[in-house]
Amino acid sequence: MPNRDCRYSHAGLDPVSFPHYLHRMADVHNKKTRSYNMSRIRSGNTKPELLVRKFLHAQGFRYRLHGGKPADANALAGKPDIVLPKYKTIIFIHGCFWHGHTNCKYFKVPKTRTQWWLNKINTNKANDAKAAKTLKKDGWKVITVWECALKPTKLEKGLRKILEKLCN
Repeated sequence: MPNRDCRYSHAGLDPVSFPHYLHRMADVHNKKTRSYNMSRIRSGNTKPELLVRKFLHAQGFRYRLHGGKPADANALAGKPDIVLPKYKTIIFIHGCFWHGHTNCKYFKVPKTRTQWWLNKINTNKANDAKAAKTLKKDGWKVITVWECALKPTKLEKGLRKILEKLCN
């Protein structure tokens, strides 16, 4: 039997006669476990967000969180993580994976459902750009902080950069 696909050569299977639904990798978790794991991924009050908030508070900055409720007439575009009204400044704290941080070791496109993930991440990036443009047009200074800049080895430098951007 000629081997036309090396993925199945170890099992001696012919990919032409192999059922199409078995060509994909199976999830390592059952549906209930995967659902639970995904539900634990938070959109707010994440560790990087808490680090920045604690730092800003210790430096004497006072802020608001998340830019108001979406139904509120004064809600800010993009639901910013931190709002400093006194300085007319917005801080977005982006997860490298969820917001597609280019050239970052923490952003890897998943090997399963690749197109779905690329669509999701590209939509997030487009929404981020649209929100930043709207906020800038409304006179806000926008600072984006990436999750990787708040890792233990880069934390001090990352926090210093936030302070520099705030004070300029």
